[in-house]
Amino acid sequence: MAEYARIIIDISLEKLDRPFTYRVPEELEGKVRIGDQVQVPFGKGNRKLTGFVIGLAAESGLSKDIPIKELEGVLPSGSITGQLIDLARFMRQQYGGTMNQALKTVLPMKTPAKEKQVQYVELTLDRSRAQELRTQWEKRHAVAKVRLLDALLAEGELPFTVITTKLNVSSTVIRGFEKEGYVAIRSERTYRNPMEFDKGNDYRPTLNEEQSRAVEGMYENFEHSPKRPCLLHGVTGSGKTEVYMELISRVLKKDRQVILLIPEIALTYQTMMRFYHRFGKRVSVLHSRLSAGERFDQLERARRGEIDIIIGPRSALFAPFERLGLIIIDEEHEGTYKSEDKIPRYHARETAIYRAAQMNGMVVLGSATPSLESFYKAQTGEYAYFSLQNRYQGRALPTVSVVDLREELKAGNRSMFSRTLKEQIQDKLRKKQQIMLFLNRRGFTGAMSCRSCGTAFKCPNCDVSLTLHKDGKLKCHYCGYEIPKPKLCPVCGSKYIGGFSAGTQKVEDGLMKEFPEARVLRMDADTTRKKESYEDILSRFANGEADILVGTQMIVKGHDFPNVTLVGILAADMSLIEDDFRGAERTFQLLTQAAGRAGRGEHPGNVVIQTYQPEHYAIQTAAKQDYAGFFEEEIGFRKLLHYPPAGHLLLVLMKAEKEEDMEALAQDMKQATETMGQKHPVVIIGPADARIRKLNSIYRKTLYIKARNYDELVAIKNEIEKYREESGYPYGSVSFDFDPIHGE
Repeated sequence: MAEYARIIIDISLEKLDRPFTYRVPEELEGKVRIGDQVQVPFGKGNRKLTGFVIGLAAESGLSKDIPIKELEGVLPSGSITGQLIDLARFMRQQYGGTMNQALKTVLPMKTPAKEKQVQYVELTLDRSRAQELRTQWEKRHAVAKVRLLDALLAEGELPFTVITTKLNVSSTVIRGFEKEGYVAIRSERTYRNPMEFDKGNDYRPTLNEEQSRAVEGMYENFEHSPKRPCLLHGVTGSGKTEVYMELISRVLKKDRQVILLIPEIALTYQTMMRFYHRFGKRVSVLHSRLSAGERFDQLERARRGEIDIIIGPRSALFAPFERLGLIIIDEEHEGTYKSEDKIPRYHARETAIYRAAQMNGMVVLGSATPSLESFYKAQTGEYAYFSLQNRYQGRALPTVSVVDLREELKAGNRSMFSRTLKEQIQDKLRKKQQIMLFLNRRGFTGAMSCRSCGTAFKCPNCDVSLTLHKDGKLKCHYCGYEIPKPKLCPVCGSKYIGGFSAGTQKVEDGLMKEFPEARVLRMDADTTRKKESYEDILSRFANGEADILVGTQMIVKGHDFPNVTLVGILAADMSLIEDDFRGAERTFQLLTQAAGRAGRGEHPGNVVIQTYQPEHYAIQTAAKQDYAGFFEEEIGFRKLLHYPPAGHLLLVLMKAEKEEDMEALAQDMKQATETMGQKHPVVIIGPADARIRKLNSIYRKTLYIKARNYDELVAIKNEIEKYREESGYPYGSVSFDFDPIHGE
């Protein structure tokens, strides 16, 4: 009996974005498997291309008068490729897009590695002279200089050489050493990932009772099948990383491999150092500084079994591990785990659960502020639940003050710093303790609220904030509802209506005026454009080279600075008024995570939250670090309006080059989905203009579909794809986003 293979041709070629059918030659029948990489003839002449087998059948499914070519051979590839192709199939089915797009997401593109310059620092002094200098600097409290000397002397033998990326010291200090003649800096060309240690020291912290109980419970789950996903819910500073490391150690002893996902590149350095200190060269890190070739080389090392742990952002989920046993998603609530810029718009959480199930592995989700989706599933028993309710080593949670900015205005204080915050900053500066000021910029673009009473202008249909447009109207991007911008607040009659205009630069300038003696560092998109900027700023702050660190979200996630005793949160409620149903959840998460940066060392911590809505439940529960209280309030609203996790949402994004085509496409999609909706219990909202109506000369509209059951939305998505294909794609393009983290 003949055998036929459905093959995706060379995923680097956009124009070949569909499967082709080939006959399997008689000598290969029964030997070709799904996932195999094959060579096939293509087009006229002797052109040969590679492709991946995505299906096998006894019938071609084609008309008998269509000639079918034979594939020419199977190329060497591991069995892991088949699993990754199955994962791509799952993603294409669940999230939309084409199989080619899914394969490009899952399979690394082969890019040759380019040479890279790696910089080394070499001590030019003998040990005795270096020790003399160290004693002098220690007396002068030159913390960074002492740290650099310690790192060099710790190498044990001359020439005391260290790769600069291993030094938790700013480049300014290193250059100063070079100028004084204490060190020499040299560069070498290498293909090696410069963020690797040759060995770990098997660093093993002592776990407390809560941590040990969590490890034992999760490992017991790991040893059984089927394995439930685990939610590790631990307050900020409770030692979740120590739990991860102990669990990883046990999984490695079972000869299984581990993927650790982290949400932000700014977290990479601290996380990397802790894992290297314990596991050494068994760890590899994927990060933005790696070129495409270097990244591919690290994935090939994973494929060859040369590493056991890979740490990285969302894309590290597709590391080609043959013995994958554990996937950990740290800070699982973060929006960066949802792909929103490329199709398929997958979520790492559900994709990780599917991948782990492929290999009889386990997923651990960790957070101090779990996503409502994960906590909801833990409540229903779909996830196993483990909690850490106390800070590691018995340290107390910080003391939190909530400042009503409306009262500050009444008292004549128009500064961005409340009287309470000013007093606290002055006190900490006097005590030589450090301060972090977090500017909550989420939701400020186009969002409007009353400065007198705190009222935000919301859509009566969708319970999301309205967005101000250039035409002077406030609009909802879910259903299209709109009103003219009010001149007076409808609640209190105040004329003080507006958005929030302060940025980190303005905050920094304000600090310089109020506290001229303070040393200030700023961390935002402008100051972190260079490759080493994140590490440089964070290491300088960690080394005591600044008193105050000002920044946006990137400074409040996962960092551990023992000398930080005050966190000030400016404009805490701005994310409450963004035009998104997740606004309250994001506000609670941001404030709780920000507050968690204070008091992680030997000194107690203080937090000042500045807000126009001090009575809002997201503000109140964040101040108390009360996740359960927040969840109970928020889930009530989600159930009432059938928003995730109580229901599900499908965003249909429509695009067209011509405005008339955009309007025709929107009406076509509305009519088609309404017809489909007669067979499915769904609610259709829109169409409406996207947040950005025109982008890169392309018009954009959105359509939202709600359903209680996720599978109903997948069915609708499949029907839309089939309808578009059968109608010949008459207008523009359509893409999908399930349970979007941010609307369009």
